[in-house]
Amino acid sequence: MFGSIPKSCLLSDRINYLITQNDGYRTLSLSGHVGFDSLPDQLVKKSIKQGFCFNILCIGETGVGKSTLINSLFNTNFDDPVSTHFLPIVQLRAQTYELQESNVLLKLTIVNTVGFGDQINKEDRPFPKIPRFVNHEKPGQQGKADSISKTELQKFKKKIMSELVSNGVQIYQFPTDDETVSQINSIMNEHLPFAVVGSTEKVKIGNKMVRARQYPWGIVEVENENHCDFVKLRQMLICTNMEDLREQTHARHYELYRRCRLEKMGFRDLGPENKLVSLQEAYEAKRHEFYLEMQRKEEEMRQRFVQRVKEKETILKEAEQQIQTKFEHLMLMLQGEKLKLEKTKKVLEDEITMFIEKKANADLLQSQASVSTPVSLKRDKDHKNFT
Repeated sequence: MFGSIPKSCLLSDRINYLITQNDGYRTLSLSGHVGFDSLPDQLVKKSIKQGFCFNILCIGETGVGKSTLINSLFNTNFDDPVSTHFLPIVQLRAQTYELQESNVLLKLTIVNTVGFGDQINKEDRPFPKIPRFVNHEKPGQQGKADSISKTELQKFKKKIMSELVSNGVQIYQFPTDDETVSQINSIMNEHLPFAVVGSTEKVKIGNKMVRARQYPWGIVEVENENHCDFVKLRQMLICTNMEDLREQTHARHYELYRRCRLEKMGFRDLGPENKLVSLQEAYEAKRHEFYLEMQRKEEEMRQRFVQRVKEKETILKEAEQQIQTKFEHLMLMLQGEKLKLEKTKKVLEDEITMFIEKKANADLLQSQASVSTPVSLKRDKDHKNFT
């Protein structure tokens, strides 16, 4: 249709060839190079426009210096309310801030463990996976980075690493697979854990103001690598490895959490014969299984309902029969009583009739006796007078 298209590795060459071969069509001239190497620039612009999100969880006792460390890391003073040492339980307090440096916007969320380590009874706490030494068995708990010698500090670091390993705590290791940062990250891994000094106050040293802590015996500069590891921490965390740390957190912690939650719900990454199953397939299978289970339960409920209806109908029929039997029995009793009553009534009526007849006869006899009595009395009187 367009002839033979040259197998060029550049997209612009192929487009130019197609344009020149289409006689009779309006031709367009390319203003510049067209290739996939411009995609990273587009992603960078989009990311800068949308901004970045970073979440930090700070775990430590009240007053240990968590807020000071965060303020020093991001070179600002966050409005963090002062916490009391007498809270009965540990509370999580999340606060979100929007920071901007040049044209880059950072949405920072700081989650603070208010009251952590302040309770006498530390068994009931929301972080059971954290080893006990974080609470009260941390070796050399009073040996802060600005109050011990360098020799003691190195011993202290080795002791902490030993305690972390023995308690099974896996800390973040700076990645060494990227050639651009492998050398510096390898060196920095040897300095772990970092001994950091933070401060919200500035002290004048020479001609400039620097973040520092002033003591009677001298000044500890926060950003002086000879005094502490703050610069190393900020460089490794913010400048070099923040995105890797985000990816590791997502892959190692969130994905593990998500997988455990899905496994509890019945989803698996492996299907029959240990074949990989996509989440969509697992979801559809689970959905079909759930649908069948719901149908089964619905059928069981329907059967139970029909059975209960039949039982109710049987009970009602039996009750109706009992009522009918009792009604018929009562009707028979009523009829019997009615017959008895009629017999009694007839007997009474006969007795009344006989009584009436007897009374009539008695009245007749009495009337006849009253008529015959005066004549007999007169005869007796005359007989006496004669004699």
